Amino acid sequence: MSSIQKNEQLANFPSLKGKRVFITGGGTGIGAAIVEAFAQQGAHVAFVDIAREPSETLCRELAEAGYPKPAFRHCDLRDIPGFQKIIAELQAEVGDFDVLVNNAANDERHQLEDVTLEYWNDRIAINQRPSFFAVQSVLEGMKRRGGGSIINFSSISWHQSSGGFPVYTTAKASTLGLTRGLARDLGAHKIRVNTVTPGWVMTERQIKLWLDEEGKQAIARNQCLQGELLPWHLARMVLFLAADDSAMCTAQEFIVDAGWV
Repeated sequence: MSSIQKNEQLANFPSLKGKRVFITGGGTGIGAAIVEAFAQQGAHVAFVDIAREPSETLCRELAEAGYPKPAFRHCDLRDIPGFQKIIAELQAEVGDFDVLVNNAANDERHQLEDVTLEYWNDRIAINQRPSFFAVQSVLEGMKRRGGGSIINFSSISWHQSSGGFPVYTTAKASTLGLTRGLARDLGAHKIRVNTVTPGWVMTERQIKLWLDEEGKQAIARNQCLQGELLPWHLARMVLFLAADDSAMCTAQEFIVDAGWV
């Protein structure tokens, strides 16, 4: 299995059983933990990812563990027409979605001086644009279902004025604008829209590419809660926002960062 196992001491959300959930970037890291968490709740999960092998492995292992097998499609989110076609296919297979989780992103490092127009467009095409068009694609189905929950992922990096990837922080800051800009219009259809903002989550990618001794010291110095912030911590917040327990939560940002100050 991926980074979490079933923990009977954690909350079960009966309202999620049988719900139809669509997740972007569900094959690895935080996304995989979200896929797993929803499957453990008895939800019907569909997800896309550009990483084919780990996504297929996740689906197989969840099915072998006795959970509903997720529906996976390989997808490059930069291709919006192709992305929306896949969402339509998955809706036909799984049914209209009750929950959308816009999780996919790529925090590749870069410097302001090196950014070309081509690179800017490529980063925006990965980190910003797909979320809007995913909402557009699931909207009519959510209306037919009588409501829904949309959960957009931001990043603590722009809150912290982090340097080293300005196009990424620009895109992630805009997530709050997307959330608040949609909450009013979609609220009339009982569709809730919220943002989840992770701190420095210890995914395999982060550990491999960015975590060094200086980073470990920064975590120890800045987190109010000591210890590793892990993908499953984010997944649990997503479950709450998808469940009926958060029925009157919308237009909000929920930060899960172990109290980084």
